[in-house]
Amino acid sequence: MRNAIDELASSVRFGKFVSVGAIGAVFDMTTTTALIVGFGVLGEYAKLVGAEVAIVVMFAINERWTFSELGAPGRVPTLKRFLRSNLVRSGGLAVQFLIVRGLRQLDVTVPLFGFDLWQLIPIPIAIGASMFLNYVAESLLTWRVMRS
Repeated sequence: MRNAIDELASSVRFGKFVSVGAIGAVFDMTTTTALIVGFGVLGEYAKLVGAEVAIVVMFAINERWTFSELGAPGRVPTLKRFLRSNLVRSGGLAVQFLIVRGLRQLDVTVPLFGFDLWQLIPIPIAIGASMFLNYVAESLLTWRVMRS
């Protein structure tokens, strides 16, 4: 058990993961915002699409950088990790969805240039809330740091 704690407590790996998460957040928020503002998609549905775009981008970077020393090489093992990553992050996505949905239920309006900014404010809150859940789950289940 101590090995699991040591692996998860790696400040270098966690720093990389958070950096990749910041990149993912940019993709997530950009996609979600474009769908809401540009196409009139309901916020929680736009969030689902934005999150999946971010998951794909973050997997690719984490695979090559954060967890590059872990996992068998080749297309099939990489595809299996990608599918596990999507499954693992579905928990984080569920947390994000519920937060966005819950916050949108509040009777809050933040008008800015004719747009209700409150439609966007829950998005970074939701992303931050799922960060630690995703780090632990990705480390243990997708890249299986315990096998290193």
